[in-house]
Amino acid sequence: MPTPRVTFRPVLTGLAFLACALGACTATRNQPALDLERVAWQHGAADCAGQTDPAIQVVRYDAQTWILRQNKCLNYEAPFLFLFVGEQRALLLDTGATADSVAFPLYRTVRQLLQSGETAHGHPLELVVAHTHNHSDHRAADAQFRGQPHVRLVGLETDQVQQFFGLPAWPLQSAVFELGHRALEIIPIPGHQAASIAVYDPATRLLFTGDTVYPGRLYVQDWPAFQASIQRLVTFAAHHKVTYVVGNHIEMSRTPGLDYPTGTTFQPDEHALPLHVAELRALNRDLQALGKQPARRVKDSFIIEPK
Repeated sequence: MPTPRVTFRPVLTGLAFLACALGACTATRNQPALDLERVAWQHGAADCAGQTDPAIQVVRYDAQTWILRQNKCLNYEAPFLFLFVGEQRALLLDTGATADSVAFPLYRTVRQLLQSGETAHGHPLELVVAHTHNHSDHRAADAQFRGQPHVRLVGLETDQVQQFFGLPAWPLQSAVFELGHRALEIIPIPGHQAASIAVYDPATRLLFTGDTVYPGRLYVQDWPAFQASIQRLVTFAAHHKVTYVVGNHIEMSRTPGLDYPTGTTFQPDEHALPLHVAELRALNRDLQALGKQPARRVKDSFIIEPK
């Protein structure tokens, strides 16, 4: 589709505060995390030529966690990206659907978020850039980070993900990735795509599931692998405190079972971003009931779509 003109305005007003769209940010370390079910995300425009929302909506979940959403008028996929900050390094999960650093200044935005961060020894934080999976709408801006100082870009293929995170028994083994007094757990979940991973953050109790589980069309590339991965997530959630399951898109409306058409740039009544563990368990039951025969199923908060 042709890329509409998007007017980018700065999302930062200093080192510690953000001019986040619609007042969704926390501003100090003393404030609690925001209510993720009530965040008003930018949902695009019926006429993209006239809209002036920023290319990237930046929302501060807590003092060390940021959620970014790409403007739907810049790319209808409007993927979410996640930034986790520890004492030694930060992790950016995904780089969005647009490569152009002028239209979509992701590297500049992330660097602004991190510019006041230093290690205990006074050195700049290392930024690790990884991906929930190897699809173009989650890696398009990788080139903005390649070759930048203090940046490590994780490879996209399954063996590269395995090697970087230390996952020799893929996909049955998870691994801990330490940011410095903030340990994330990396969980292989192939099925939507061969290199798919989930990330669990004990600090926020959020389970990030990429395009494997989110309020939208769950495209299944490998049916048996997808079934096993969802079972793995359900088992994981049963043994860990998970407040929400957080995916990378919103494609469903608030009307149960009703999704927005592929390619839409305007979603005025979209579903909340987070799902609950109960919905993850329900998805698992549906998949197990279907057995070895892939089938499309329309549910209240997602649609199972075998490819």
